[in-house]
Amino acid sequence: MKAFRSRIAVACVLILSSCGSPALKSGGVTVLAANQLPSPVRADLLSPEQPYYVGPFDELTIDVFGVEELSEREVQVDASGRLSFPLVGMIAAGGKTPTEIAGEIEGGLRQRYVRDPHVTVNLKKTVSQVVTVEGEVREPGLYPVIGRTSLLRAIATAKGTTEFSKLEDVVVFREVQGKKYAALYNLKAIRSGAYPDPDVYPHDIVMVGESRGRRMFRDLLAVVPLLTTPIIIALQN
Repeated sequence: MKAFRSRIAVACVLILSSCGSPALKSGGVTVLAANQLPSPVRADLLSPEQPYYVGPFDELTIDVFGVEELSEREVQVDASGRLSFPLVGMIAAGGKTPTEIAGEIEGGLRQRYVRDPHVTVNLKKTVSQVVTVEGEVREPGLYPVIGRTSLLRAIATAKGTTEFSKLEDVVVFREVQGKKYAALYNLKAIRSGAYPDPDVYPHDIVMVGESRGRRMFRDLLAVVPLLTTPIIIALQN
């Protein structure tokens, strides 16, 4: 216990779900008649997206409208986060969105006598913005994070869990401003709606059904009901 406390500063975050207007309540669960399930509106079908920030070795496709020799050009960002484009030269692309990069190229082309350039930049392949999915999944590995990605989606990208997966033992490791964190989730609880499906971000490490990851939480499991909340801890560096 002392060794555990010396390594981990504990911060528990409780996330509770709420129910809509009841048709029938039983044990805190709202049951609706089948014909009462509402149809989604347009806003429901357009999920919010997180901006994508280009990183080293990402591959981009760049088009300059109306300039054939500057269209459909495939460019790779170098290790320092820069790319080269004709008439513009080197551009610092790392940490910028494709739209911001397009604006940089447009500005450079205007200085080279290209009248009113219109540039589009699309991501062809990413190797910098990835999440690592390990443990009892069918295809462990590195997977790109483009837009908004949740924990369940990340695991599905790894072809899902195996027959040996411990669904109550899913740990997400994350580093924020130099501090390391770990969160323990229960996939069964998420799927049943006990708490929301959390977002995952580039550079996260997801460990599915890995008992070694669960060990750091063992002293908390007796006091925090994992069925209704994830457990989040801050790791000492």
